[in-house]
Amino acid sequence: MAILARRVFKIALFLCLFVLSVRCVRPYPYPMTESQLAVWWCASDWLGIRDPGDLIFAVWVTIELIAAALAYVAIMKLWRWYRTK
Repeated sequence: MAILARRVFKIALFLCLFVLSVRCVRPYPYPMTESQLAVWWCASDWLGIRDPGDLIFAVWVTIELIAAALAYVAIMKLWRWYRTK
């Protein structure tokens, strides 16, 4: 039962960190400038994506997941270091 509780806690921690990163980490300014929009249009054309909004969303979610994963790893390492101390 303790293993299940630890796993659920870790999943809940990661989800909370992901929500926190969505609220705090911004990969681009809103609204975007014309030059930034031109770059997104060129990238979406190069990748064969019709709507650059789909590309922006995919990149944004990837950045948020990376930020949440880095925060999760840092918290886990700090917790292990604290427990061994």
